[in-house]
Amino acid sequence: MSEDTKVIAELRTSFGKGFARRLRAAGQIPAVIYGHGTEPVHVALPGHQVGLLVRRANALLELDIEGKAQLALVKDVQKDPVHQIIEHIDLLVVKKGEKVSIDVPVVVTGESASGTIVNLDATTISIEAEATHIPQHIEVSVEGLEEGAHITAADVVLPKGATLVTDGEVLVVAISVPAAVVEDEEAPAEEAAAEEPAAE
Repeated sequence: MSEDTKVIAELRTSFGKGFARRLRAAGQIPAVIYGHGTEPVHVALPGHQVGLLVRRANALLELDIEGKAQLALVKDVQKDPVHQIIEHIDLLVVKKGEKVSIDVPVVVTGESASGTIVNLDATTISIEAEATHIPQHIEVSVEGLEEGAHITAADVVLPKGATLVTDGEVLVVAISVPAAVVEDEEAPAEEAAAEEPAAE
């Protein structure tokens, strides 16, 4: 674990919207930690630090709760839809070596054949991976692929130790030619016919 993922979590015993609002005004984020059959633990997290960490998908935090270390996976981040302020975070208790199921973003790399476009059908795929080795994203290369090429979930190369949870037949990427290009190729013949002088 890197130093930047170590977070001091303060236990909280007060609840309600008013208290949560005061926490956020003080630069903290209300959160709940649950899982492994334990009672939910309500904490307050440092807003700026955690706000940066949760920009990464499936962020893993090393919490310090009154001197006790606890690994927790960010499962849900609730934001104010207007101001995009983080209102609440749900954290799942995890243990080193434990495997967890997560949705990982798909990132397309490379360039498909000239004149084609890349359609990303699945922006995420579900995998099972060790809690301490969760990839931030999974890369899918489309380098040189021609029109009609498809990449399914089963074709995606997963990180070592990860297994696919998503159905292998799910379409992730499809390569096609834009409809406008096809129409433009047909247009010159029609224009030529229109430009021919009418017989006198």
